[in-house]
Amino acid sequence: MAADSPPALAATAPCRGLPPPLAALADLALDLRWTWSHRGDALWARIDAELWQQTHNPWTLLEDVPAARLAALATDPGFLADLDALAAERRAYLAAPGWFAETHGRGALAGVAYFCLEFGLGEALPLYAGGLGVLAGDYLKTASDLGVPAIGIGLLYQEGYFRQMIDATGWQQEAYPYNEPAMMPVQPVLDQAGTRLHILLDLPGRRLRLRVWRAMVGRSVLYLLDSNDALNTPVDRGITGKLYGGGTEMRLLQEIVLGVGGWRLVETLHPEIEVCHLNEGHAAFALLERARSLAQRLGIGFEEALWVSRAGTVFTTHTPVEAGFDRYPMALLEQYRHAAMGPAADKIAAIALSLARTERDAPFNMAFLALRGSFISLGVSALHGAVSRRIFQPLFPRWPEREVPVGHVTNGVHMSSWESPEADTIFTAAGGDARWRRMAEPLQDAIAAVDDAALWEMRGRSRARLVAAVRARLGRHLTGRGHAPAMVARADSVLDPNMLTLGFARRFTGYKRPNLLLADHARLERLLSDQHRPMQLVVAGKAHPADEEGKRMIAEWVAFTAHPEFWARVVFLEDYDIALAQELVQGVDVWINTPRRPWEACGTSGMKVLTNGGINLSERDGWWAEAYATDLGWAIGTTTQPDEAAQDAADAAELYTILERAVVPAFYDRDPAGIPRAWIARMRRSMAVLAPRFSATRMLRDYLEQAYLPASAALRRRLADGAAAARSLRAWERRLHHGWKSLHIGPSDMTAEADGWSCHVPVYLGEIDAADVRVELYADPVGADPVGANPGSADPGPPIALARGAPVAGAVNGFTYAGRVVTTRPRGDFTVRILPYHPDVRVPAEMPLIRWQA
Repeated sequence: MAADSPPALAATAPCRGLPPPLAALADLALDLRWTWSHRGDALWARIDAELWQQTHNPWTLLEDVPAARLAALATDPGFLADLDALAAERRAYLAAPGWFAETHGRGALAGVAYFCLEFGLGEALPLYAGGLGVLAGDYLKTASDLGVPAIGIGLLYQEGYFRQMIDATGWQQEAYPYNEPAMMPVQPVLDQAGTRLHILLDLPGRRLRLRVWRAMVGRSVLYLLDSNDALNTPVDRGITGKLYGGGTEMRLLQEIVLGVGGWRLVETLHPEIEVCHLNEGHAAFALLERARSLAQRLGIGFEEALWVSRAGTVFTTHTPVEAGFDRYPMALLEQYRHAAMGPAADKIAAIALSLARTERDAPFNMAFLALRGSFISLGVSALHGAVSRRIFQPLFPRWPEREVPVGHVTNGVHMSSWESPEADTIFTAAGGDARWRRMAEPLQDAIAAVDDAALWEMRGRSRARLVAAVRARLGRHLTGRGHAPAMVARADSVLDPNMLTLGFARRFTGYKRPNLLLADHARLERLLSDQHRPMQLVVAGKAHPADEEGKRMIAEWVAFTAHPEFWARVVFLEDYDIALAQELVQGVDVWINTPRRPWEACGTSGMKVLTNGGINLSERDGWWAEAYATDLGWAIGTTTQPDEAAQDAADAAELYTILERAVVPAFYDRDPAGIPRAWIARMRRSMAVLAPRFSATRMLRDYLEQAYLPASAALRRRLADGAAAARSLRAWERRLHHGWKSLHIGPSDMTAEADGWSCHVPVYLGEIDAADVRVELYADPVGADPVGANPGSADPGPPIALARGAPVAGAVNGFTYAGRVVTTRPRGDFTVRILPYHPDVRVPAEMPLIRWQA
């Protein structure tokens, strides 16, 4: 049972005490489009400048502003005119068909449900920890801009992720302020009778009631589940308490709520949804719930239903190491088996275990479940796709690593959310107001035509705004640490708005090497203190509460910033969040990223500086491995060392050398007009080439073309005749598993030809029908680039399909297969193999059988 009430409608409660002429303010405040459409910022500041500066949350502002102030504004003709203009702009935005409808037509895709454990849309909705959540937020914003029919499914945390404080010793402390839903831009979802909708889950010995909230994100909707219902037990009310907190059992409960509860929510509110997109394996229980529900509705078995539901499921993995996957001991999973697998748990359990494990005694692996239950699986960069194929190789025994069915869609960022006012002016003049609401490639020529002086002025104003913001933040931090007024006053003189400014901000953990710049204090100090060509540095980032190494690295930076000679040149800002990230990426000249390759799955922080004229200096990992070119930025990690310590030392030395010999000279080498022409040329090309390429508009187009549209089409085919396709596919699967061992490949006859080889080989199909298999001539590639470049010229390309010919004399169900290959490769490089074949099945994603020639 999905809900205890009729199909639900979302509530549209008015804001407290708004005079009728100001009624439109409620809709504007509840639509998180204001987080990236900044034309309303001046309006909110006009209502109450101090409240707006403190909260940047229109909903909170409207709840707290005095009634007298609202009454005065209700009679202010200028304010009402501005309000009407903003409301009209929003109505036009919502009514526009959008790029998706114009390009593909509304009927091409009924809808996508995007599941993620965290969403980072803005500080008004603090439901994220880092990059995964911010990416999810950028995804929903982009879906809104493009008109892609997508909804988000997440959790409403009472405390969310921690807020960071740095104590007097420089050590990170964590605080967990309460998220009051009434002060957040969310509304409860009510049913048709006007009562609160609840999604129900059965936990051991009790029923869990999940409240449902709705956040509007332009044309998209984010639904949030919340266990903090008065009728739940105190422990259960805390399931949606902290993000990534509470231990293994609480994490499992959160993922059951997200997956099972989330899919029940989808079926209750949006039964039209075709594609279930699992953004990480956290929500993998959704695919079990979807198949269980389909089995019940179609009157078929769970395995048959899985053939249907899998067709509409897409999985994105963000993890660069297998140890990062969520895994649960079997005893714990057994305790919550019925909650995770529904009323038919006894029948589903064995199938679920076979999907989520490679060995009998192995723990339950959520990523394995997600991949085996999905039609299409993707990494988040070209390099990460290659890494993921290696990680998931155990799920596809005897398959070549390069054929493990994990592709990639490189992440992108919602440029409008990260664009500075100064860059917005430049890009609007060059590409129009709606440039990021469609594919942005034409911006390349437009940016190329922008005057050097205009670009340099943009950078100067952006850098000055960052310096002012850093001083204000640092002053608040020093005050909060209890420093004397004289110390607090020093914040007003940190940084220089005309100095080369570097930014480094991310999670502090070992593999990200956030202290690589501190490897050689003497060289760093020389760079900071150069009398003629100095640089300055802004650092920020959090360590996981349990990561002592990360906390020590933070303390090392804090200690360095306290050095009397450098406190004005290096600033560590506490409590890194979206608001601080926006300030940094809009103002810095160079963005530094130093992960240990290939541990950075993608990394998107460096993408956010692109539209603002920032230039990247990064390890060639993640997205930078495919983005880097010598005229677009700088790269470290060009040599490979025998161990981590040696690699770290080499990379640190290379980082200093690039700063000393390339970055600093280019920034300060000015012409008589005071403009660094070479720097501007690099900056311009980075903006023009990389910003469109790594925008979320491109990312979402890739998801549509590579995943959503193929998945939707496959799902429609498998549902076209009711349950017939599901039964047919399950029968095909059983036939192949039953008869696979009876396959045998005889010795092949390879005959040399002028341009390659011809092949004839007897194949004995045993109990398998010839229509159910494909026979191929295969050779391992040579010269393949792990980042995804084309193989070397000697590679024969994809495996060659061999054609079935005459029966083998005297054999039962044996045939001669033949074909030819154009190549210079030697005969010994080739072998014959047999794969499953069905015109509507993705092999090996849905059927990983394979037979090689002995």
